[in-house]
Amino acid sequence: MENNDFILQDKINTYLPERTGILLVDPYNDFLHHDGKAWPKAKEVAEGVQLVKHLAEVVRVARELLIKIFYVPHHRAEPTDYADWKYPTATQKASHNRQLFAKGSWGGQFHDDFTPQPGDIVIKEHWAQSGFANTDLDQQLKQHDIDQIILIGMLANSCIESTGRFGMELGYHVTLVKDATAAYAWENMHAAHNINGPTYAHAILTTDELIKQLKKN
Repeated sequence: MENNDFILQDKINTYLPERTGILLVDPYNDFLHHDGKAWPKAKEVAEGVQLVKHLAEVVRVARELLIKIFYVPHHRAEPTDYADWKYPTATQKASHNRQLFAKGSWGGQFHDDFTPQPGDIVIKEHWAQSGFANTDLDQQLKQHDIDQIILIGMLANSCIESTGRFGMELGYHVTLVKDATAAYAWENMHAAHNINGPTYAHAILTTDELIKQLKKN
């Protein structure tokens, strides 16, 4: 284990099912399906870490252990988005031009393997990167007495990182799952997990490590 790979690993907390929440970020067809608009950019990393397989494993075990799953979706694109915005970012403009996760489209639907089930909570859509900013995520977590959040989904260096960092600032215990998320390049994954992750996350695990930890509590 590298020095920065994780000084808190020896202090990994007990994950109590009733106090733990899985944050499934942006599980859209455009990200996860081979015919999705963003799949060509994510393909190498997503296949390299076996993203869809690991996402499914985390979700399956969470359901078995009665751990609540929170869907944290990005805003579904519409043609009029950002028309009168003062400061849209380059990323927002690019996503708009491609109509990524277009509202009412197949690409803007959740992947078939990750359809919300009764008891799951679908959070209000976020416009930028953080699943907390201008949504009901913090309120929903608090109403369900959740204080440990496990982040999985897309993208590691943007929505996952921003949501995790925001969660830490709000006082949540944050876990990143290295092979249950992906990015458009391996460099982005390295930055997300090896450089930036240790500055805010309390645990950075693989799917196997996470499941082992969840099942022993």
